[in-house]
Amino acid sequence: MSRPRARMTVPDVIAALRAAADPTRLPGMARVGIETSHALGVPVPQIRKIAKRAGVDQALAESLWTTGIHEARSVATLVADPAGVDAHIQAAWAADLDSWDLTDMLADALAATPGAKDTIESWARADHGFTKRCAFAMIARIAVSSDEPDATFLGWLPVIHGAATDPRNEVKKAVNWALRQIGKRNGALHAAAIAEAEALLALEDRTARWIARDALRELRDPATIARIKRRATPAQAR
Repeated sequence: MSRPRARMTVPDVIAALRAAADPTRLPGMARVGIETSHALGVPVPQIRKIAKRAGVDQALAESLWTTGIHEARSVATLVADPAGVDAHIQAAWAADLDSWDLTDMLADALAATPGAKDTIESWARADHGFTKRCAFAMIARIAVSSDEPDATFLGWLPVIHGAATDPRNEVKKAVNWALRQIGKRNGALHAAAIAEAEALLALEDRTARWIARDALRELRDPATIARIKRRATPAQAR
């Protein structure tokens, strides 16, 4: 009879991260906008490998987050149990966000939580830039991997419109990302996303116009249109 696998502890994870760390990566991370004040320089594939060893463990996730170590918090997002990340934990984690890469990893985790839609609606109006980014990163993740009906995404287009004049880099790039991913789901949403981008382009706002132009560049690309057509069902293709 085989023994159950021993759970990883916080010291186990930290030791594994330190063993995989390469401090020479830190300047490069900083150049692409990653906050490195409390980072070790661990490559993302190694972070994911360590998280896979740890498995789903909400208690471990919460303890890792409190360490303040950038990569430990990244592992926390990967081992967190979506059913166990309640509103209190979400709010505490969101308040600590200080880097786009960690924000996007947290968005992956929160997109799978039962209250994801409520979180998006609330955080899309947040004052804290990275909390706000998380809302739109969640939309982008859900657009890529969920079976939500078109109505869900059409309902998020006004949310995108409302945030499109926020000039903060972490916000505008996520708003743009959400719009593009919605538009790549199918033909109907492609048309709706293009219409929204055109509406943003008409605004007297530099940020909204940047979001619109960048989104339209991808959504009108023949390769994008061809991929959407290939994914269409026979009924949609007729």
